[in-house]
Amino acid sequence: MNICFIGGGNMSTALIGGLLGQGFSADEISVVEINPENRERLFRDFGVRAVEDLEEGVGGSEAIVLAVKPQQLQDLLKNLSPLLSGQLLISIAAGIRAVDIARWTGARSVVRAMPNTPALIKSGITGMYALPEAGAGQKEAAQRILSAVGEVVWLENEAMMDSVTAISGSGPAYVFYMMEALQQAAVELGFSDEDAKRLSLATFLGASKLAAGSADPVDVLRARVTSKNGTTERALMSMEGNHVKQHIVDAAKAAAARSRELGDELGNS
Repeated sequence: MNICFIGGGNMSTALIGGLLGQGFSADEISVVEINPENRERLFRDFGVRAVEDLEEGVGGSEAIVLAVKPQQLQDLLKNLSPLLSGQLLISIAAGIRAVDIARWTGARSVVRAMPNTPALIKSGITGMYALPEAGAGQKEAAQRILSAVGEVVWLENEAMMDSVTAISGSGPAYVFYMMEALQQAAVELGFSDEDAKRLSLATFLGASKLAAGSADPVDVLRARVTSKNGTTERALMSMEGNHVKQHIVDAAKAAAARSRELGDELGNS
């Protein structure tokens, strides 16, 4: 499968590295990238063909990964549309709906994907939605590309992409925010910045591994470390009293609402 990436940023770099690690050949991958330093880096690091010209890059491709900023995508697709000949289009541009990509290009084999930043270390998860016209083989090809950097979840309707954006797409920022809070608490309790960071990161990493490796739901795992009248119970009572859990739920819903707004703003043309 010949794949062309349009845009050579961090997510494309992660996907290319993942694909090569899965057995793809560098000869099967091309990148269209306007920045000459990025083109040189992609060739140096991966041996893939990196070009500035759009027509040269997409020629002979079977799948095209759209990895540019959402605000740039419509103009790009106007130039790309005459060059298309039935290729699978995979967009990782946040907020742009697959139906709008199809409308702007006339293409019907369109898959929209929302990876998250842990993909940069091949530990991501990607929500994916395919237009009904995309065949089983093309969905399988899209999954093969995105699973190079982590897990894949298929969605039955595109509206759920806003929810994926709110949970896993934006989710790493929520976790980093909570890490910041725990580190701040550690410093205020007397630890150095370095030790506060170590304690926080190791706690999040260990708890995540424990949850991922357990068949029990997270509320059961939480209950097991919450002794009656103990320190953990006192901390959780403080959080409950301040409605921390509900604030997190409300924040995720706000992110989903903003994702819907961006889809309307970016696609309303």
